[in-house]
Amino acid sequence: MSTFTFSPGIGWVPAAIISLVLLAAAVTTVIITRRQGTSSDTTAWACARRSGIALLLAVMVLTPSTVTSTTSKAVNATDVFIAVDVTGSMAVNDAHYGSDATVTRKAAAVQAITDITKLYPDASFAGIRFGASGTLDVPLTPDSNAIDTWAQTLTTESTFASSGSNLDAPLDQLLLQLKAARQQHPDDALIVYYISDGEQTSTANRRSFSSLRQYVDDATTVGVGSTDGGQIPVTDGTGANAGEQWVIDPTTKQPGISKMDPKNLKAIADEMSGRYVALDAKTTLENSASAETSRQYRLTVTPKERTVTAPLVWPFAIAAGVLLLWEAGAWLVTSRRMI
Repeated sequence: MSTFTFSPGIGWVPAAIISLVLLAAAVTTVIITRRQGTSSDTTAWACARRSGIALLLAVMVLTPSTVTSTTSKAVNATDVFIAVDVTGSMAVNDAHYGSDATVTRKAAAVQAITDITKLYPDASFAGIRFGASGTLDVPLTPDSNAIDTWAQTLTTESTFASSGSNLDAPLDQLLLQLKAARQQHPDDALIVYYISDGEQTSTANRRSFSSLRQYVDDATTVGVGSTDGGQIPVTDGTGANAGEQWVIDPTTKQPGISKMDPKNLKAIADEMSGRYVALDAKTTLENSASAETSRQYRLTVTPKERTVTAPLVWPFAIAAGVLLLWEAGAWLVTSRRMI
């Protein structure tokens, strides 16, 4: 349904002043013509023509417009960014995922990723692995199967090339991808899952994740492993254990023990204004607080009413143009008579 209104492009105050001046000019033309009477060569048609031009210009300055109401559907989608630790300590066999069976930390992380894709139907996902550095393996995609397949192919870094784990390794990639997603899809909800054992062995100071707050709507750090810890198997980067060999602690000259560090994971969760979930024999992502929160970020479609204002100046411009051409023609005829 359309309605008629005035919508001055230069603002109401200047438009009103200009329109009043033009209206005054139209009225003054009529008054002067009537007072002069037969003593002037101005005809009634000339008076009407000039007054009409002024009146049409006054209307055009006020910008007559039509307002049309439309109803559109606003789609609120969800983008989930999953960052997974693949350092050598993720090969430690001390994790549980909803059962008493012991699995490697990496295996628990893979099961967690599978549950994440189930928790967010119709969402888009991005996969980032981090060890010595953060790498975007799967750009944002609505194909949840691509994320599940990626999770199954994850392998831990080679312990031969390891230089210590740094928990902020995925920060740069997360910041870059979240910023791009926010710019491209400003109405989407952006969710971050950070999966790790929380162990920081690098001597470098960990950077804060608080820079992600400006983009993230919800965040969860997921702890895999146990606080008792376990020995780190020597791996070659393909996921293969090099024959029951263990990473040796250079200080004790004995097999090193890697322990999950909840303190670091809780700190990262706080920095992102999120929550921490520790996976164990009873807790999975499917039955954790994260599952309850995920329902708030399901795909929703809501009707949104919008109004569109379209200027309707052209009929008045055509009429004013005709009168101006008439005035120009009359002026030429009068000029020739006076020659």
